This record gives sequence, C-alpha cells and structure tokens, in this order.
Amino acid sequence: MKRLLIAAAGVLSLVALIALGWATREVYRQSTRDEAQPADAIVVLGAAEYRGKPSPVLRARLEHALSLYTRGLAPVIVTTGGSGEGSRFTEAEAGRDYLVRHGVPSENIVLETDGTSTLQSIAAVAEILDRMNLKSCIVVSDGYHVFRAKKMLEVHGLKVYGSPRHGGGSDPWLYIRQAAGIWLWVLNLSR
Repeated sequence: MKRLLIAAAGVLSLVALIALGWATREVYRQSTRDEAQPADAIVVLGAAEYRGKPSPVLRARLEHALSLYTRGLAPVIVTTGGSGEGSRFTEAEAGRDYLVRHGVPSENIVLETDGTSTLQSIAAVAEILDRMNLKSCIVVSDGYHVFRAKKMLEVHGLKVYGSPRHGGGSDPWLYIRQAAGIWLWVLNLSR
C-alpha cells in the first residue's frame, strides 16, 4: 500500500510539473506576441500609482495603450484598478488622468475602480464591456501577465487580442508565477 501511495504521489508530481511547464511556455509565447488589431476597446490592466501619478510600470502600459489608441485600433480605453491601502486615488483614475493629459478625450475612457486583483478587475471589465455591448478588446499589460488576463477575459465570451507593453521584464520567475496563477484560476483556487 505504501508503495502505491508513493507511486501515485510521484505520478501526480510529474503531471503537475508538466502542467506548470506547459503553462510557463504559453505565458512566455504570449509575452513575445503583439496581436493588436481593430477591436471595440483597449483594456489597460492597473499597476501601482503614487498619489495619483502612474508608477513607471503603469505609465509604460498607458503609453502602449495610447499608441494603440492613436493608431485607431479602438475607440474606447478601459483603465483598471482600485486603490491601495490608505490611498485616496485609484489606479484607474491615475490612468485616466494620464491619458487625458496626453490627448484622449475623457468620454473615450471608462474606469474600473474596484478591482484589487487581476481576477476582480477582469470580472468587472467583462461586465462593463457587456453592458456597453462591446465584444472584443485588446488587453495591455506586462508580457508575462497578458496570457492569464487574456484567458480570463475569453471565459466571459470576449474576443481578446494580447498586446504586451514594451520592456515588461524577463525574469523567468515571473513567467513561472503567472503559470502557477493560471492553474490556481483554472482549478478555482484563486480569489
């Protein structure tokens, strides 16, 4: 009996390792592909803000979204992200203010201000896009983050194109962490 349990644990470990390897490869592959094409909206995933100003990571995501917008790929930009503990500002508001300062009319920007995680923001964005009868989007984030966000949006019936920001990091642990996050989400173990 003990041998059977050890063998079963070995097989499960091998399956888990293969699944993590597959997901890591997919995360990496998506991080190197820019699928941007005409869509109903551009979704910019949030990152830190400092007293209403975008962090360097958020600013890079916003600049990439601005480039897609000025190329005419979508008429609407959705900025996402709630406020950090003790902050008066949300990531979405910091994003909107940045885009407005760079020429995007405020009526072309939609805010998702409640999400404190990718999962929460994605669910809220899907609801917003559904209410607006928008069926497709370009998701903008760091390369290692795009695959998971894209899959989460697709579950809501959206056509999603990934468009990673430039210079989004190449630490292998970021890809592995996202791969683990994908499996936690698939297995409904994430919040």
